[in-house]
Amino acid sequence: MVSSSHEALHRIFQQEPGLFARAARHLGVAFPPPLSASELSTDLTETRPLERRVDTLLRMETEDGSFVLAVESQSAPSADKPASWAYYLSHVYAKYGIPPVLLVVCPDRKTAAWAAQQFDIGPRQWPSLTLRPLVLGPNDVPVIDSPDEAARDIPLTILSAALHRCEPEADAILNALAKALKSLSADDETTAGTFIELTEQGLGTSRAADLWRHLMAVDLSFFQSQTAQKLRQEGREEGREEGREEGREEGRAEGQANALLLLLRHRGVEVTDGDRERIESCDDLDVLDLWLTRAIAATSMAEVFAPAGETSGTAD
Repeated sequence: MVSSSHEALHRIFQQEPGLFARAARHLGVAFPPPLSASELSTDLTETRPLERRVDTLLRMETEDGSFVLAVESQSAPSADKPASWAYYLSHVYAKYGIPPVLLVVCPDRKTAAWAAQQFDIGPRQWPSLTLRPLVLGPNDVPVIDSPDEAARDIPLTILSAALHRCEPEADAILNALAKALKSLSADDETTAGTFIELTEQGLGTSRAADLWRHLMAVDLSFFQSQTAQKLRQEGREEGREEGREEGREEGRAEGQANALLLLLRHRGVEVTDGDRERIESCDDLDVLDLWLTRAIAATSMAEVFAPAGETSGTAD
């Protein structure tokens, strides 16, 4: 039951709104006296359904205790977001009684710098609520371009690839990640497939996404992900245009040839008309697979076409 003393302690400000500014001076905070004041409804109950969803919410148990981690993916600055984030944290704390932490993951430096600022909610004299997100952006996650380092922490490497997807280092990260995932897939194909799909999603529509798809085409048999299915389908469709009646094997060879030419184009390797004719006329799948493997790191067609045993400068 609400006591009369409880009522008096807040109703006095209804009676005399200017009292707030005068009393606050004793706290060392200078609010200007109000020019006017109007009462609002004290009922803060939602009168209609209002959907509010955080991207990911995790209860974390640690040696130091528990906390709730709210993860938000933010692609651009938004003036409305700080209020939504404050709502999320307040609601989570009220619902679970566990300290919340907000992590904002940003794919570009401008958005990361915006999200990393301290958001003060309230008048400048005394912000009642301060929002301090933890932010991960391209400057905060290292470039992982070593296969050994990638194998030690594949999820972190996936995050590195996603956050550096529009930068020159993306190719090296993806090459390292592909090698790490190939070794993992021998033991756990399901986990490898999940990581491959997460990588593809994280790269979005960037140029790096095209490279990733063609890296996965080097050995289509080592995983059964959606990416592999797309590459197979593309190869079949392109091969069928000229070789449908000549059988499945020829269609597959033409698909591999098309994938090789696309990879070379995306990597900026110069391909002459003679090189193109040699690739398109090849019907030996083993040879095409070898050329495709070499094309991952090759800087010239001489490296791609090098005789057996001469693989300097190409992928392992």
